[in-house]
Parts: sequence; structure tokens; C-alpha cells
Amino acid sequence: MNILRTFSQLLALTAVLLPLALGSGSSQAQTHTTTQTLPRIDGFNVDEVKRLSPGVELNFEMDGTPGGQATLHIAGAVRNLTLAEVEAGHYLGTYTISSRDKIAAGSAVTANLRLKNQVTSVFLNESLQIGVGVHQTKSAPGSQPKIEHFNVDPAAALVGGSELYFSVFGTPGAQVDLAITGVRGKVFLPEVKSGEYANTYIIKNRDRITRNSVVTANMRLGEHVGSAILGKPLQSDSAPAPLQINRVCATCGVVESVNLIEVKGEGSYLGTIGGGVIGAILGNQVGAGTGRTVAQIAGALGGAYAGRALEAKSRTTNHFEVLVRLQNGTTQTVSFAAEPGFKVGDKVRVNAGMITHAP
Repeated sequence: MNILRTFSQLLALTAVLLPLALGSGSSQAQTHTTTQTLPRIDGFNVDEVKRLSPGVELNFEMDGTPGGQATLHIAGAVRNLTLAEVEAGHYLGTYTISSRDKIAAGSAVTANLRLKNQVTSVFLNESLQIGVGVHQTKSAPGSQPKIEHFNVDPAAALVGGSELYFSVFGTPGAQVDLAITGVRGKVFLPEVKSGEYANTYIIKNRDRITRNSVVTANMRLGEHVGSAILGKPLQSDSAPAPLQINRVCATCGVVESVNLIEVKGEGSYLGTIGGGVIGAILGNQVGAGTGRTVAQIAGALGGAYAGRALEAKSRTTNHFEVLVRLQNGTTQTVSFAAEPGFKVGDKVRVNAGMITHAP
């Protein structure tokens, strides 16, 4: 009878310990909060088609922060489109129009680029159909955003791989894009400082840029839009002298900290119950009668927690986190399973979640 009573007590104790084992792990797990960088969309384009009918394919491309999740929505479409990252920061996708879609030439198209829990969105202000033209922004009453200065650092040659550095100064908090004659789609200029927008456009082999290609900057703030035309050529007569402009490299930065992070494991119910049973067996060797029963219960309780603690310790993992301060003022954190080989102050580049030493 005493054996049955003791066994019943152990079962009751297990029923109490099991929820504790399952529910307490999250309170002991170490958390680590990192600063995330807002993803950037540098370009967004669609290959316009002759007609918008079932079976026709719409090809989209987007340039932006590497390693993100790129999606877009077309007004009137019954489904969204996910773009594939075919190379670092270059996303492509094709939407095939179905009989259920109600897509028009002027249907709004929204592109989203997600990096962890940060999302950046842009709107396509071009038509989906050839000959319809650019979507016109509705004018609204009130003050318009103002472009105070528009400049380019011209290239020595307008060939594939050459760089054109554009900068726009004006109203803070707006969205700025460029239309370059000979370039498909728009080039977006992120706001690198309050009222300062800048980006480097790398010329593609397919571009048809000339020395005097017209470049129009559009600054949008809600329904308001202000525009300006670049007043200088895109190509210099000779190798350009360095301009007194601090170029912003989207992937360049300096290592700000290197941290060793310990993530505590969780003990499972098996460790809890197993430890409890062992503790109860050991307690059974102590005393006699009621004293032995108390020792069994105490041993089961202590053994349960000891079993869970030992299992949790065996599951504890360590990793390193390198925090990089980018040139635009934001930060990125990259995790390493082993010693990363970087130290505070190192100049690095961050690309697609990987860090490399910068020259």
C-alpha cells in the first residue's frame, strides 16, 4: 500500500513538473536585439508590352539591397509576384496575365523589398503598355517639394561598368527618382542625410546613354511632385577631377563591435522526468516509513530540476555577432558560428549577409 501511495505521489509530482519544464524555457533563453538596416530599392522597371491580354508575360526587374525578399502587387491582378534574386541585389520576375486578371495599362504596381522585419516600397510610375507613357502624378494644392541642387559626377566613358554619381538637395523626407534617357526604368536616390539624396548608377551594357542624355529628377512628397533637369553632360572631356563630395557606398562600413553571444538551451520533459525518477530512486535509500516517502518526493523534485538543468546546459550554444556601422549611418549585424576573424575598426563590406575586408 505504501508503494502504491508513493508511486501515486510521484505521478502527481510529475504532472506538476512537466508544465514547468515545458513553459520555463523561454524565460531563461537569452535574447539579443540588433539594429536592422532599412532595405533600399535603387531601381524598378517593367518591359512594356503591346497588349494586356491573357497569356501575355510582364517582365519586372528590381535592384536593391542584397539578400532580401522582393515581391510586387499589380492593381487588378488576382495574385502577387515574387521576384528571384538572380545575382546580388538584382531581382527578376515574370507575371503571366490570366483570364481572371483585370490589369490595365495604368494599373498601379507596388514593389516591396523585405529584409527581416524591415520593408521598403516603391511605386512604378511607368505604364505596362507600350505607347501609353508615364503615370502622371495628380497635382495637389499646397507647397510643392523643391529641388535646390541637382548634380552628377560625370564618367570618363559611358560604357558598361562605368559609374555616374548623382546627388539631389532639397525638401527633406521625400522620395527621389531619376529618369535617364537611354536607361530603362527609374533610378532611385535614397535620402542619405536630411534633404540630401544620392546614389551611384552603374551603367549596364544594354544602356544607350550619351554625353547629352536628358536626366530628370522627380521629388515626390505625398501627392506633391517637383522636378528638375540636369544641366550638365554625363561624360567629361577628360578623366574627371575628384569632386568634393563624400560618396556613399551602400555596402561599406567599419566594424563597431564583435560580441560572443550565448544562447541557453532548454531542458525537455524527458530530462525533467528522467532526473525525477533517478532522484526518487536515490531518495528511496534514505530512512524508512514516512521519512523514506518524504525523501523520495524531495529526491524526485530535486532530481527533476537537476535533470532539466543538465540537459539545458548540454544544449547551450555560442556564436559571434559582428556589428558593422555603414557609411550611410545605419548598422548591420552578421552572425558567425565560429571566431569571425574581424576586429573593431576593420574596414569591411557587407553583401548578401556576408562580410569581407575592404581595401
